[in-house]
Amino acid sequence: MVTLNTMIKNPRIQGIGMTSRRTRERMIDRLRVQGIRDCKILETLRNTPRHIFVDDALASRAYEDTALPIGYNQTISQPYIVARMTELLLETKPNMDKVLEIGTGCGYQTAILAQLVGYVYSVERIMPLQKKAKQHLYDLRIRKVDYLHSDGGWGWPEHAPYDGILVSAAPEEVPELLLEQLAPGGVMIIPVGGSRSQELHRITYTKEGFQVEVLEPVSFVPFLSGGVS
Repeated sequence: MVTLNTMIKNPRIQGIGMTSRRTRERMIDRLRVQGIRDCKILETLRNTPRHIFVDDALASRAYEDTALPIGYNQTISQPYIVARMTELLLETKPNMDKVLEIGTGCGYQTAILAQLVGYVYSVERIMPLQKKAKQHLYDLRIRKVDYLHSDGGWGWPEHAPYDGILVSAAPEEVPELLLEQLAPGGVMIIPVGGSRSQELHRITYTKEGFQVEVLEPVSFVPFLSGGVS
């Protein structure tokens, strides 16, 4: 099987010590204990070097089950949350052609999605983060992504409708414009709530309308409007 690890021989991407393959294996073992079951998702996380998406000073902590700062008051989500949201997105519709991601951040979740779906359209409001994310994915030779610097609440209507929408920040209410961009049968994974309490929602666009499942407590950065250059 050709993977990112076998395809790219850059020592930084390969990792050593606390960023090595052995450390990644421990992360995968932990994710299994935490309930992640999808083998393709686990394999994708195993082969995607999370340490390149954080500053070098934090690289040794990249495979811990914790969120880490990436600048601009944003974070890279903990591995469990990335795996869980991806699994929930693909659980009922595993062969998605188009996925909209709101909140590119450092690009780690983007990289995972792009290896599992047909194409990713990723929106980020903070331009310097988007530039870093694009470089990370370029280094990994991941090309099935288009990027937009914009307010995430607007989505990306030019490419709608989407089979899936994954949102990496928490609004207090689900943005109506995002719901309008979901295809029939499509799935949205989104954290909803304020600073004191947030819950992960899965919203499925059925023949009867939008079916909402409230899944588990989470903690995300707030969903903000406007752009940062």
